[in-house]
Amino acid sequence: MTATRKRTKQTQSLQERLLTSADKARERAQSMPPGKPRDMLLRRAMQDEVTSSLTDWLSAPGYRRPAQ
Repeated sequence: MTATRKRTKQTQSLQERLLTSADKARERAQSMPPGKPRDMLLRRAMQDEVTSSLTDWLSAPGYRRPAQ
């Protein structure tokens, strides 16, 4: 018996989705009082932005994978 997965076609690129997620996290964090939940949202926003930048860098035409 195999389980079927719900497959969705992404309409936005990974970078766009990450930046949108970062923006939403920052907006939510602005309305929260200082504390751990707010810090976690800000940290998540930073991670999403860094991941987006790394993905851009790795997909650049001049990038070559290191030899193994």
